Formats: sequence, C-alpha cells, structure tokens
Amino acid sequence: MQCLVSENSIHLCNPHLEKMKEDILYHFALGTGTHDFPALFGDVKFVCVGGSPSRMKAFIAYIAEELGLGSSGGDYPNICAGTDRYAMYKVGPVLSVSHGMGIPSISIMLHELIKLLYHAKCSNITIIRIGTSGGIGLEPGSVVITRQSVDATFKPQFEQVVLGKTIIRSTNLDEELAKELLQCSKEINQFNTVIGNTMCTLDFYEGQGRLDGAICLYNEEEKLQYLKEAYDSGVRNIEMESSVFAAMCNLSGVRAAVVCVTLLNRLEGDQISSSHDILVEYQQRPQKLVGYFIKKSLGKV
Repeated sequence: MQCLVSENSIHLCNPHLEKMKEDILYHFALGTGTHDFPALFGDVKFVCVGGSPSRMKAFIAYIAEELGLGSSGGDYPNICAGTDRYAMYKVGPVLSVSHGMGIPSISIMLHELIKLLYHAKCSNITIIRIGTSGGIGLEPGSVVITRQSVDATFKPQFEQVVLGKTIIRSTNLDEELAKELLQCSKEINQFNTVIGNTMCTLDFYEGQGRLDGAICLYNEEEKLQYLKEAYDSGVRNIEMESSVFAAMCNLSGVRAAVVCVTLLNRLEGDQISSSHDILVEYQQRPQKLVGYFIKKSLGKV
C-alpha cells in the first residue's frame, strides 16, 4: 500500500482514509465533520508532546510568555476538553499535547495527531517529545537528546505485531535536529546536555531492571551488569515512549526529537528520592531547551 502524501509533506501511510467522508479522532474528541482543522491548526509549526496534562499545560503557558503571545497566569483552554484521555493546548504556532504513559498510550495519540496535522494541511512540522527518564552514568538533572531509541536488547528498532506478523521499524531520529538542540543547550549554558541513545522499555520496574517492584527475580549484581552493558552500547537514559514515537514520525515524514531530563542515575539506585522542588526544576529543563529552540527558529532570540 502507498502512503498518502499531501502538499504539506505529512505522510499518511493509509490509503483507506481517502474513502472516508469524515475522520473522527475519537480520543481527541475532534472530527473533520465537526471541526475546521485548517482554521484551528493550520498555522502549527511545532508540536511538543509529554506524558502528563498538567506538564503540557505548564509548557504552553511557558512558551506563550517566551514568545510574547500571552501574559503570566493566562488561561489556555484544553482543546480536547470533550475527553479525559489526552489534553491539548495551542498558542500561536505551537501545539502542546499530553500522551500518557507507555508505548500503547503515545501510539494512540500519535495516530490521531498525525492525522490532525495532515487534515489541517500543516507544513514543515517539528515534533519534540519532552519528558523525564532514568539516567545511566549521568548526574541527575542532565538532559539527554536521543540519537536512536533502542529496545531492551539495545537494538535500534521498534517491533509491532500487525495481523499476526511481527513488523520491524526504524527508530532513528533526525540527526541535524539533535545537533541544533545541543547547540541551543550550549547557548543557554544552564545544565549538562548530551546526545545519546535512549532505551525504551515496556514497563517501569522489571523492564528497566529495578529492584523495588512487586516482582523481582534477579539480584543487584545482574541488574548492574545489564545497566553497564546498556551504557557500553551507548544508552544514556531509559524511558517508555521513544521507540514508537521515532518509528511513527519516521513513517510520517516528520522531523522529530526526544529531549528528556534524567531524574536519577540508575547505576546508583532505583527510587527517585530528590525533593519536590528539585524535581520540579529538573522537569523544567527540557521545556527551557525546547522553548529556546522554538524562539531561535522563529528569530526571536
């Protein structure tokens, strides 16, 4: 099957959509028959996605102030208020969307987000996931820009079973975009930032080699050996969304990046024990970096 390619360079790898009179984005509570997508979203150039609705609302308030498009304490309505699955906020050319936790949740969101951008006839889109992660061999608070997302065996691939068959998809991310983001971090000069591989796992506990879950049938020595093997393969952080994010953005022809702060060094422990204030400051680092990148891209630095 061939992909649908619009004049706006968004690829939809689904020719069946052409036959549909209306496309209902169920989990966004939006639809082409009830909403004017080009009018609502046609000017979007940057899409930032992250796990929690509150974090993405905080990001849109931050970027609005940075771009001079809103005032401190301004209110930004949730475009997806008709559902409690995801939250979506917009200011100027920036769209901010929550994706929940883990591969299944972000996958559902991305299917509908990519269709939204296609129907809105958006052009020259950049999508960036901002989030938190566990670091390997890095000081807590370091920011990792993902070179490749790798699976739990350190392979740069995303596996999905489709119609009973295993499909392998590439998880490379835009190299030039990663370099641009790293340069932005150097210009900000506020926190350590590195480019490295990100391991995407299927869960938070056993899949990441933690010793503190409800089930753990391995010892600390085995855990540390695994994490050191990950480090030696180029992995610098661990999270649960980057593989399908990279795979779907690749298939859709969208420039994409993953920017995550590390909340702890997994070689030194499993539990996140930093104070609330420190964690809040850490979580602001990806939004500061991406906010600066957006400002620079728009010629506002």
